Amino acid sequence: MSIIIGGTIAIDNVTTPSSVAKNLLGGSAAYASLAASYYCKPAHLVGVVGHDYPQEHLAMLESHGVSLTGVEHSEGASFTWTGEYHENMNDRTTHLVGLNVLESWSVKIPESIAASRIVVPANMSPDNQIEMIDQCTADRKFVIADTMDLWIEIANERLHEVLQRIDLLVINESEARELANDGNLIVAGEKLRAKGPQYVVIKLGEFGAILFGPDDSIFRFHAWPLREIIDPTGAGDTFLGAMAGYLASLGGVDFTFHQIRDAIVRGSILASFTCEDFSTRRLETVTEQQIQQRLDGMKAMSHWE
Repeated sequence: MSIIIGGTIAIDNVTTPSSVAKNLLGGSAAYASLAASYYCKPAHLVGVVGHDYPQEHLAMLESHGVSLTGVEHSEGASFTWTGEYHENMNDRTTHLVGLNVLESWSVKIPESIAASRIVVPANMSPDNQIEMIDQCTADRKFVIADTMDLWIEIANERLHEVLQRIDLLVINESEARELANDGNLIVAGEKLRAKGPQYVVIKLGEFGAILFGPDDSIFRFHAWPLREIIDPTGAGDTFLGAMAGYLASLGGVDFTFHQIRDAIVRGSILASFTCEDFSTRRLETVTEQQIQQRLDGMKAMSHWE
């Protein structure tokens, strides 16, 4: 089963209370495609980079089974994000965003990968998400989308068009409340499902995630407990990509609630590794055995008679 993931590919500069790291691999689609590659190869990445994008980042992605066929190279400067995390590692301040190549970019999906049946318009503008969905040619596909507060505020109408065309929405806690216009997360999840997607996943950061499905089905899952968080940047995108890659590994496009539930578990485990070092450094080195150990550990700590 083929998977295609579109969104941003960035250069990140991150400051935490204990360290500073620059020229890191960043971007929603970069994280998501790397995570997806642990379950499905190749994971086709769609995005744009500038003339200054570090070649070693692209080489790393390719070495892990990420296909760069859909990555456009521009003569402009790459998209950059510079931010700082505060003491609790939940709150952060964005100091600089350089849109650069993203300002005039439109999605262009090569014909050779357009028939992918798992389609992931990761965090990017609703216009770009719609462009991506329109260019994916499979008669039957499963579409998973993410979003953020910026698009809720400045492109709400177009975002609602996206919701009508996707199967699964992944969104964080504060954005779910804002988009649903309801402070109760259970009610917010139900309202978001009513806007179009069959499934909704609300991310709760260090506290896990909640899945909403048909017939009032709900699944609540906690995150892997970490003793130290180095850099949480990209954890949500890792969660999204691992979910999508796992679903792609199952084959087909008609997924059950229990299969979506199992995908959330995989997403949460992969995201925990992302937080253990800057950028994708830890995610690049994780082994299947380490993933399985955390899956087993999560099952043990979540089970009771």
